[in-house]
Amino acid sequence: MALHTELDVYKTGYDLLKKVTATVKNMERSLKRLIGEDIVDETKKLLILVYRANVADDKVPHLSLLIERVKLVELLFRLAWDSNEISDRQYYAVIRLTESIGKQAVRWREWSAQRPSHGGSRCHD
Repeated sequence: MALHTELDVYKTGYDLLKKVTATVKNMERSLKRLIGEDIVDETKKLLILVYRANVADDKVPHLSLLIERVKLVELLFRLAWDSNEISDRQYYAVIRLTESIGKQAVRWREWSAQRPSHGGSRCHD
C-alpha cells in the first residue's frame, strides 16, 4: 500500500488546497467568511478522505464522499466566480484540479468496487 501522500489524487488535492487558500485570501471580507472559509475547509476534508480511502478495507464509501465534496467545492467556487470575487483564470484553474480529482476518485472507486476485500490483510496469496 502506498502512502496517501504519494498518490496522484492526494498531490492534486494538495495543489487544489494551495490554490484555493491563495485565492480566498484575496476575497472581499464578507464573502471570505460566507463561502471562502467553506471552500478551504471542504478542500481540507478532501485530503482527509483520500487518506481514509487509502487505509480502508472498503474504500467505496470514502471515495463516494470524496466525489461529493469535490462537487461542493466546485459549487462554492462557482458562487465566488458568479459574485465576481475571483477571476476567470482562477476559476478555471481550480475547476481543472477538481475535475482531475473527481476523475481519479471515480476510477479508484470503480476499481475498488470490483476488487474483493481481503479483511485488511496486505498479503494476497
